[in-house]
Amino acid sequence: IDPDADARARISRELGIDTAPTLQRLGDTDIVLLAVKPQIMKSVLNDLGRLCDTSRPLFISIAAGITTELLSRWLACDTPIVRVMPNTPALVGRGAAALFATAKVNASERAAAEAIMEAVGSAVWLENEALMDTVTALSGSGPAYFFLLMETLEKVAIDLGLDTSVARELTLETALGAAVLARESQITPATLRERVTSPGGTTEAALGVLHEGNLETLVEDAV
Repeated sequence: IDPDADARARISRELGIDTAPTLQRLGDTDIVLLAVKPQIMKSVLNDLGRLCDTSRPLFISIAAGITTELLSRWLACDTPIVRVMPNTPALVGRGAAALFATAKVNASERAAAEAIMEAVGSAVWLENEALMDTVTALSGSGPAYFFLLMETLEKVAIDLGLDTSVARELTLETALGAAVLARESQITPATLRERVTSPGGTTEAALGVLHEGNLETLVEDAV
């Protein structure tokens, strides 16, 4: 559902799905994916609550900071709800999402919600909804932390004389290579760091600067 006719036409053309201009045009459905700004969620759910009059749809929300208790209250019906925190790498099929399900969600509905999120990356389940705040700070905001590091590395390399395109290529491939290596290794990131850090070498000197600048404390405070 989108009020923008051009957006509806593009989505229908690219994905081969039906679209509607308003919530009122929404018919019977099994799953409702709530992908709207948190500040308008209440008004959207007030309109969607009518679906509970004739069916028991599964609602999946990706709105940050909106608890399942609030979602249920705004819907004014006792229906299954899954809350999800995805992140922007989902745009390229490399998302990392955490899900929390209310007690009303059955096994098949959990599987459906998981399949939807795994279509654009990986998905893990939380048993404690309060931990969703930590997930938001880790994987939800996390891409920005890595983008900042890449941005800074690229800028410093250019300042030190590297061509812009070379600095960009080496930065991106280094970040990607490190992530893939960590993903495919059976050892921890700490051990991988130790293995690339030769005693008395340049990497050790660089890490020393980061330690002296309290990088670990800065990251902890940010999260």
